[in-house]
Amino acid sequence: MSSANSRLRVAVTRRLPAIVEERMRELFDVRLNEDDHRPDREELAAMMRESDVLVPALSDRIDAELLSQAGKRLRLIANYGAGVDHIDVSAAQDCGVLVSNTPGVLTEDTADMAMALIIAVTRRLTEGIAAMQSGTWEGWSPTDFLGGRIRGRKLGILGMGRIGQAVARRADAFGMEIHYHSRTRLRPEIEAELKATWWDSLDQMLARADVVSVNVAHSPASFHLLSARRLKLLKPSAVVINTSRGEVIDENAMTRMLRAGEIAGAGLDVYEHGHEANPRLRNLPNVVLLPHMGSATIEGRIEMGEKVIVNIQTFADGHRPPDLVIPGIR
Repeated sequence: MSSANSRLRVAVTRRLPAIVEERMRELFDVRLNEDDHRPDREELAAMMRESDVLVPALSDRIDAELLSQAGKRLRLIANYGAGVDHIDVSAAQDCGVLVSNTPGVLTEDTADMAMALIIAVTRRLTEGIAAMQSGTWEGWSPTDFLGGRIRGRKLGILGMGRIGQAVARRADAFGMEIHYHSRTRLRPEIEAELKATWWDSLDQMLARADVVSVNVAHSPASFHLLSARRLKLLKPSAVVINTSRGEVIDENAMTRMLRAGEIAGAGLDVYEHGHEANPRLRNLPNVVLLPHMGSATIEGRIEMGEKVIVNIQTFADGHRPPDLVIPGIR
């Protein structure tokens, strides 16, 4: 760690909001990514060797092999984001490097996007937008662009943490019936507040849901939690919404079912293979695809930056970062 007379050298891999970068300049000896290019592995390794702290983003994969090139200077990886699937936290710990993240600040933004996707898919918003932008709309007709009413639909929430609960509150305001499955059942008073029904069996919940909202973190236990078998439990009129992690759904199986009309629609902000959505999804009128923008609000991005700064400054002061990530604990 730097002495009292010097500032931590911090390397930031992507552009951050200007107010965050300016504050980092004031506090640290910071190297910023002025043109926002995606650094390759060689550049990432150099950043780690030359810095006390690395601030990576979701687009940077920090694995054991890369960490082996970090040298002795790097002491903290202050991740700009809540998810740390792209960082080998155990390998970092073995190298004596702490990892922190930015949990909690994106709950409302992500829940907003989940609700937006529910509306967009069930009311066929993108089809209407496409007709207007292409100039092909020929005027109103009683049977054009018929979607479905949201009120009264059964929403099955997979994962009832902070984001899942925020989705439930929004869906209740729209008159949806709230159901959920999670590893731990909520306390009775929270269930009552959310008007939520808990299902011990995910299979049984899926078979009854009109809309499924995926809100679980990616882990070995959640990989393909919505498997081909489970997707087949859905009603043909059901809609799948995913704003969490793409790996939770068997994307190939879901794509086949959407194309075959075995699922009514999907709204996706995340994909199983990073930013590469299954190309067979792109031309489906019943699918809304977004470029991982669920947390893309200026307020959220600034709050993420503020958490990164607090984690670094706390570490610089000789204390444990408040958002320290413990290997094996999510």
